[in-house]
Amino acid sequence: MARFSILDKNGFMLVLLLCLETTSMLTNAEISTDLCPILFHAPTPITLSNKFACDNTTLTLASTDYGFVINEKPLAVLEPTSTHDITELIKLSNSLPTPIPIAARGQAHSVYGQAMAREGIVVNMTHLNGYRHGKGVVIFRDEKDPWNSYADVGGEQVWNDVLHAALEYGLTPLSFTDSLGTSVAGTLVNAGVGGQVFKYGPQISNVYELDVITGKGDHVTCSAKKNSKLFYGVLGGLGQYGIITRARIALGPAPAKVKWLRLLYTDFSEFTKDEEHLISVHGRSGSNGFDFVQGFLKIEHWPDDLSFYPMEDVPRIHSLVSQHNIIYILELAKYYDDSNQADIDEDVENLIKGLKYVPTFKFERDVLYEGFLNRYNFVDHLLAAQGLAEAPKSWLDLFVPGSRISDINEGVFKEIVYKQNITAIGIMLVFPMNKAKWNDKMAVAIPDEEIFYLVSLLHYVSPDKYEASSTLKYQVLDFCKNSGIGIKAYLPKNKTHEEWKEHFGHKWESFKDGKDEFDPKRILAPGQRVFN
Repeated sequence: MARFSILDKNGFMLVLLLCLETTSMLTNAEISTDLCPILFHAPTPITLSNKFACDNTTLTLASTDYGFVINEKPLAVLEPTSTHDITELIKLSNSLPTPIPIAARGQAHSVYGQAMAREGIVVNMTHLNGYRHGKGVVIFRDEKDPWNSYADVGGEQVWNDVLHAALEYGLTPLSFTDSLGTSVAGTLVNAGVGGQVFKYGPQISNVYELDVITGKGDHVTCSAKKNSKLFYGVLGGLGQYGIITRARIALGPAPAKVKWLRLLYTDFSEFTKDEEHLISVHGRSGSNGFDFVQGFLKIEHWPDDLSFYPMEDVPRIHSLVSQHNIIYILELAKYYDDSNQADIDEDVENLIKGLKYVPTFKFERDVLYEGFLNRYNFVDHLLAAQGLAEAPKSWLDLFVPGSRISDINEGVFKEIVYKQNITAIGIMLVFPMNKAKWNDKMAVAIPDEEIFYLVSLLHYVSPDKYEASSTLKYQVLDFCKNSGIGIKAYLPKNKTHEEWKEHFGHKWESFKDGKDEFDPKRILAPGQRVFN
């Protein structure tokens, strides 16, 4: 990449970014019309003049994400060394007759191009980590009451790093997704849901304060009491109002170990009744109830990782699946440490007393807390071993009203997923959460019922099976629409204005008003395609 700059009288540089077909640097005399198209030609702050990259390797990486479905090439990638660089870029875009779209990219764990910016600028947020001087995660422990502790975290930090830093103080974040390799800002603009959500709420319910760079280039600190409209609009707001550069995350005491259980069911009704019962027994800092409740399916023709189970029990698990085609697995965790280790077995037995799982199909393990949270780390290694690391992913995540979850079992799991007979690596999650743990002021859209479910179809298929997997996804959506099931997409990928309006429902007008206020030129997060 060559950069040709002229200093103007206002202390700005007229930056002409020229992308080369080769990686060699040309002198000014060598610049010719054979170069790739000009990126932009605008008054650019000196601080930004050497922070854009448009070499082929960088642009190719910014054109993809974890899904390997969408490929949209940006004009350049900003590699910021401070949050001020991001502010200056956004202000620069606002000053142009035709603003340049800008997308913040962390770990790009999206699957449908949400972190991309076609013919725009992608901000490589991970580049900030090298300039944090070891302060990307700062822990504040309250010695009088550890439940009042918190972490100040750069938006580019990954959750695993936040966990490691907190554990050094005997603390932990309270709510996690199943992938700790995602960035903090990346989950907070969606919601961040996992097996602890019934107890602590989603990750967005565990944020005290944010620093946000808005679509106008203003760097604003916001919370529930200060600039609250921005605060609530950013949490679950799909990046439409601003870019999160810092989040203050709630922490609590960290356990040492986990009693990890899996209970197998053949009756879906009993399975969901038990799930709903268990999420009603909880308390933020109390010891009653489980600390993690999640459920998933095992389907006869789907390969699965069975390493959790004793080897001698694997044949009878296969037999159970063969008899019923689909079984339902309730996954539970109870945290403990040295102070209550002697009582953990009795506590767990009391908690599962009366549950209707198949007798003799209860399995348990004792593991370290950190190991439990990272229990899905093996997936990427498994995909790589099977040549599927960059295979396309036709994923679907839905929030389903609790009153209609049985329809999902009959119409989706049995009639669509099972009968399609697509051999795939992956998991299908189905577990409930309480609406009371969500704040309706936040932008995220959820069903209007006190109990609703997350249903996730997370398939990893070979490229030759992607079309069939994608067809399956649309069959599921069509079934829900035709059956009148009031689903809300989690990690939505809508295509039209009307679809987005329907998705946000009663929140749409206020969400649109916030966009007009904080990003009036529709610069940010173009890959979400909400307003673009």
